[in-house]
Amino acid sequence: MPHPNLKKPLFDLGQTLATPGAIEALQQAGVSAASLLCRHQCGDWGDLEDEDLAENKVALNQGFRIFSSYQLTDTIRIWVITEADRSVTTLLLPQDY
Repeated sequence: MPHPNLKKPLFDLGQTLATPGAIEALQQAGVSAASLLCRHQCGDWGDLEDEDLAENKVALNQGFRIFSSYQLTDTIRIWVITEADRSVTTLLLPQDY
C-alpha cells in the first residue's frame, strides 16, 4: 500500500540534469536532488507567486514548460525546470539561467 503522504507524479521528467552550481548548492544545503525532483513532479512547486502557480497548472494541460523554485536556506535558492516536451528537467541556480 502506498504511503499516504506520497503524491502521484503529474508528468514525466525526461532526462534530469543539474548545473555544477546547483550540485554544489544542494550539497551545501544538505538537500537531495531526488527530493526536489519528486516535489516538482508531484505538483509542489515551492516558493512561487500565485501567477506562476496558475501558469504551471495550465502548463500541465497544455504541454508548456513547468517551473519550480525552492528556497533551501537564507542564501540558497534552486530552480527546477521541465521543458515543454518533457524531454529534460534541469536543476539550476537562478544565476545559471
